[in-house]
Formats: sequence, C-alpha cells, structure tokens
Amino acid sequence: MPKWRSVTAAAVLLVTSGLMSVPAGPALASGKAAAAAAAAPTATDVHLFYYPWYGSPSVYGSYRHWQQGGHTPPDDIGADLYPKLGAYDSGDQNGAVAQHMRWIQQSGAGTIVYSWWGQGSYEDGLAAGVLATAARYGIKVAWHLEPYSGRTAASTVADINYINSRYGSSPAFYRDAAHGNRGAFYVFNSLDVTDWSALDQVSSTSIVLAQTTDTSKVAHFGGMYTYDGIAGMTAPGWKNAGDYCKANGLVWSPSVAPGYIDDRAVPGNTSPTVARDNGASYDKEWQNALSPTIGGSPTWVSVTSFNEWHEGSVIEPASSTPPAGIGYQTFNGAYGKTGAAAETAYLDRTRYWVGQFTGTTVPPQNPNLALRKSITASSHTQNYVPANAVDGNTGSYWESANHAFPQSITVDLGAASDVSKIVLTLPPSWGARTQTLSVLGGTSGTPTTTLVPSRSYTFSPSTGNTVTITFPATTQRYLRLNITANTGWPAGQVSEFQVYRQ
Repeated sequence: MPKWRSVTAAAVLLVTSGLMSVPAGPALASGKAAAAAAAAPTATDVHLFYYPWYGSPSVYGSYRHWQQGGHTPPDDIGADLYPKLGAYDSGDQNGAVAQHMRWIQQSGAGTIVYSWWGQGSYEDGLAAGVLATAARYGIKVAWHLEPYSGRTAASTVADINYINSRYGSSPAFYRDAAHGNRGAFYVFNSLDVTDWSALDQVSSTSIVLAQTTDTSKVAHFGGMYTYDGIAGMTAPGWKNAGDYCKANGLVWSPSVAPGYIDDRAVPGNTSPTVARDNGASYDKEWQNALSPTIGGSPTWVSVTSFNEWHEGSVIEPASSTPPAGIGYQTFNGAYGKTGAAAETAYLDRTRYWVGQFTGTTVPPQNPNLALRKSITASSHTQNYVPANAVDGNTGSYWESANHAFPQSITVDLGAASDVSKIVLTLPPSWGARTQTLSVLGGTSGTPTTTLVPSRSYTFSPSTGNTVTITFPATTQRYLRLNITANTGWPAGQVSEFQVYRQ
C-alpha cells in the first residue's frame, strides 16, 4: 500500500434476503463440515493482505470499488488484471469469500491481514462474516489499520480495544502463541503520527506493527513491516530493521509482492511499475526476505497482496480469458504455465515459498475435480440450472422439475480420472432434509456402472448441510446422481457437487 494509494470512504452494507436465500454473514460452521474445510495445513506466520471493500449489485446493491479510475463494471474495472471470479462482492460470504479461503489454503498461507477502515465502516460491517468464513477453513485473521480521516494514536488504541472486544472471541482471530498469545495489528502510514506513546495501553494484548524500516520511528510499537511491494525488489533497510527487531524482542514482517501496476486504477499516475516477469519478481522478493544478509531473518512474512486489484499486486487467480478489447494483462507464462493452469500460479508459488520459510514441505491440495466442469441434468426449474452445482458457491443450487422423480444430474470431469469421494452440499441456511440417491459412473456420456447403490442421505445444518459419499477408487470421466426422493422438497436439489480422488 504505497503512499500514493487511494483512500475510499466508508459506506453502509445493504443486505437483502428472500425465499431460500443465503445470509451475507453466515454463522460459524461446526462439526464434520468445518473439520473437513479446515483440514488443509497452512502456515500462520505467512500473512496475506486482504481487501474486503468490493461490492456488486447482487449483494451490495451496486458496484463498489471496481469502478475506481472512472471505469464501468462488470467488464471494465479499475485494474490491469481481471479476477477469475469477475467483479465479485466482498459480502458474498458463501461464494467469493469462501472461494478466497479455499485459495488461501492452496497458497499455504494461514493468515489474512484484513483491511479495516474504522468503527462502523463498510469493512467493519463485513468483518464478522469474513471471520466466520475464515474459521470454516482454518484461516486466521489479523488486522490492517488503515489511515481513515482523523486517525490518531488515541483513536488507534480505541480501535484495537474495539476489535479485540468485538471480534476477539472468534476462532479465526489471529493470536501469536510465540509472543504472548497476542493479536496482530499492522498500522499503515504510521509515520503520519509522531507520538505513539498511547500504544503502551494495549501492548500486553496486541502486537502493533509500524510501517517503516526506520528504527528511530518505532518507539512504543511491537514490530515493523514494509507493505511496499516496489521496495521489496531491493529491500532497502531490511537487514537493519530485522536485526533491530531481533535485538529488542520485536516482530519483523517484511512484505513481498509479485508485481505492481496501477495504470487503470490511477490514470496519469507516476508510480513505478514492477513487472511480474513470469514470476521472477515474486521469487526475487521472497529471496530478499529470507536471505539473512538481506532480509534480516523475519519473524513473519507478509504478502502484498492477496487481492488488491487496483495495484496489480494480487496472488488471487486472475482470469486467463478476461473481457476482450480492454487491454487486461494475465498470468500467462508465470512459472512456465499457460491458460487456466496459470491462473493459480502465484498461489502455488506462494506454497513453495511458505515451505522455504517454515523449513517444511506443505502438502499440495486435493482439488475438487468437478469445479466449473460441464454438467447436465434431467431437468431444472426456473433459474436453478445444473451449472449452479459446480460453480463453487454454496449459496446457488440446482433444482430439478418438481413432483417428477426420478431425476439425475451428471458431471463431466473432462477426462478419465481416479475418483473415490463425492461431497454434496445444500445452502447452509436450509433446514434438514433427506435425499435418496445412487451414484453411477462411466467413461462415455451415459454412466451405467453403479458405484454406490441407492440409499438415503441426511443433510443437516449441524454439519453444514454437507454429505460425503466414499467408494472404492475407480477411474471415471462421468459421474451421475440418480435422485428418487427428497423429504424437504419434491425435487432433486444440489448446491455443490464436488468430486475428489480421495
């Protein structure tokens, strides 16, 4: 977040609901569903700066932030890269935010640093929902205290106390066991205030980091960070800052970035651009951070950023096929990957560097083979089409014609694959119901081999309305659910049809 970054005023989140809709702020998941989601190993000492300031008509009521620089979403946005999820909404907890948490798991990082713009701000209004969603996936949440108008040392102390009181009981609230089980608060533009002695009031509960490498400017702080992804290419002052933190019992969290470009978000800007160079820039910044002679042996490593699209510093997947005629960049070529494979290249490379930082190998994720694959059904009603069952959003769903059992839904994995598990979900807010179904497989377009005979499966809110079906490993391309009964509604219903190797 370099000094030229724009500041957006707070707004009020508008949430509407209707029949069978999913609330913007879900309750914490529990039981088997939460355990399954949180199973992926991550490193809580790697922190990703996370921005919850985006809005879209479907949730917020209009576009928010995407139009920065005078653009017209959804195709034309204030960014030089285009999100794989499109112009999404930060309040879409079961859609975009849940997908973010799955991607963060894939990156191996275990903590997000939540951009927070003051009490009652738009971002404050979304914080509880993000914490709840993060908890479902085992992701922790630290805090980025942004320079809202009128911020002072005293107001910062009040903010920290407010955040600790309001959100501190969440299982997703980040606490560093190695430093007194305290929470983490990064203060952006900390040099705007000269006297930070008020921070002594919260030092026993909170690690507060100054954004600087100037060791003369960190009295009363619990550590230092840099944020600036441009400076990360040369790491000025990093060694001295790291040594100072180590000698004085402070936290040192240098920030690394994959690149920087804000041409579309800030027309006429004069800030320098850091080209990604197919991943070489990201590797260089990580190497700087982890080199004892350059990076000062960090306590944590912070990544600028997961999703600051305006500055082009994202590791969140960017579309390999963005809207044409606008001039968007892509990740094509990153680490030798092209097309769809390149979209997640920076997540995968982050996972590599997490392993280098922690000295461990972070196991790769077991991907959902059915995600956004071709899918058909025997029927559907209204706009509850088959594609809803593979879109990664538990809030959308497929529903067959009513009062017309049996019904079926069939996913094409695109190629014969080893499979042994299916996970079915319904929207988390729905009441319990039992569906009776069987599973068929095949290598042609009409699955005929019975993998799992017909039986009844109960979807319960207490387990996230999730059902897991396992069977002996087999090689299949097409998988079909044959549904013959549903106690909750006279139709087949599936929110997510997920397929795994194990």
